[in-house]
Amino acid sequence: MFHSKFISAGATAFSIALLSTSALADENVYAGFPITVKGYGGDKTTSVSYGGQIARHTLHDSLKVIAGKGTGKADPDLKSKMMSYFEGKDPERVIVAPESKGKFVVKQVKVGEISKSANLAAKTYGGAVTGMPNAMTGAELVSFWIDKASASDGGQDTSNGYDYPQLISKFIMGAVFYNQVVDGYLDENLEADKKPNDKPYKDGAAYTGKEHSWDEAFGYFGAPAHALTLSAAEVYAIAKRTDEAMAWADHNKDGMVDLKTEMTFGPAYYAAGFDKGGKTEYLHTIVKAFLDGRKLLVKAGGNKLSDAERAELKSYAKTIADTWQRVLAEATFKYAGEVYEDMVKLQTIMEANGETEKMLKTYIKHWGELKGFALALQTGKNNLGETATKLNRMMGFGPLLPNKSQVVDVDSDGNYLRDQGSSWGEYMLHMAKVQQLMIDEFGVVARSHDVTGEMKGLANKLGGKASAEND
Repeated sequence: MFHSKFISAGATAFSIALLSTSALADENVYAGFPITVKGYGGDKTTSVSYGGQIARHTLHDSLKVIAGKGTGKADPDLKSKMMSYFEGKDPERVIVAPESKGKFVVKQVKVGEISKSANLAAKTYGGAVTGMPNAMTGAELVSFWIDKASASDGGQDTSNGYDYPQLISKFIMGAVFYNQVVDGYLDENLEADKKPNDKPYKDGAAYTGKEHSWDEAFGYFGAPAHALTLSAAEVYAIAKRTDEAMAWADHNKDGMVDLKTEMTFGPAYYAAGFDKGGKTEYLHTIVKAFLDGRKLLVKAGGNKLSDAERAELKSYAKTIADTWQRVLAEATFKYAGEVYEDMVKLQTIMEANGETEKMLKTYIKHWGELKGFALALQTGKNNLGETATKLNRMMGFGPLLPNKSQVVDVDSDGNYLRDQGSSWGEYMLHMAKVQQLMIDEFGVVARSHDVTGEMKGLANKLGGKASAEND
């Protein structure tokens, strides 16, 4: 089983050069590619189009915000609103996020300004999600969480340990964005008999089948079209919508941030977040591979791709898929460490008979991010097999709560069933083991919140109590 252990993480000389050479800027922007479709008679001036993908990013961002609006009792209207952002197609839906903030002015206000009928549900991972009870499909699981979020208090269920905005958001980053790219657009769509490059994607389209598939994949990554002209820290700041980030985002200098081409969304945000630590180059590696692949398609001139051209295109696709997988593994590593650190703090508070409410909420939030990304990692092209089994068993269906209970199932009415979980120390050890698994199987390099150094001491303290099946 291949998990992409050996991608180079250091900054390449090329990356350093292009970031310091303004003269190369236009060559390093994913925009303005010419129309190569033979006999095109429309009024388009470029073949680039990925509005549907950007619209889904705004639906995802908006859904995450709305999922945190629960008042602690069942709210059918809130559920209906969330479902409209998940499975609806109304172009009048307001973009709840990202919206203008201070000097950071966003151009679009409604989803329909980007794409007229985009939704998330139809593009969500269709396989069984084995890391949660009842092996629901991806769309079924998100719908289940939406129902729970509508009756939650601010998005959280502290009795069972769930943070729904985080679970929904992080899972969708895999189940929609990552899955659609690595198991679709850059997989079967690159075969000779799929989306041919010598025909328009559909009648009257300004782009070929291969061009549009490639553009749609780029859209799902969520990077600004001019990401290669910016540092990772600048791309990261764009997602935060800081006042100073306005200048970095507004590439065409029209005084507004066009969500279609100038915004940073989830996957690119996390790649940039790890890269700004200086150990990795995930963001620029992925964007450069997209750009190189698109230039290859322009050079093909609307003709059928040769076997050699398709092989080269597939090599760029592999770089994108392998690097993106590692970004998800880095996120899983990061939040496993944060969960561990939260457990240390909670243990200190409990031993002092202190108030745990605030720390418990933080712990549940971080566990939701961990679980969401761990499930996202499992929605790729390849079955992770034993790696997924270990990951799911070590984390469980819910976090270990201070009373040592843990969700173990969901009944036929959708109610959580809890049972006695492992010891506090053993669950902490599991978090460190999750991190070690990410190192062993995916070769993570950034290693934010690394607690693997605590494994030996914890295992010694637990003695024979440490779960052998999770080693």
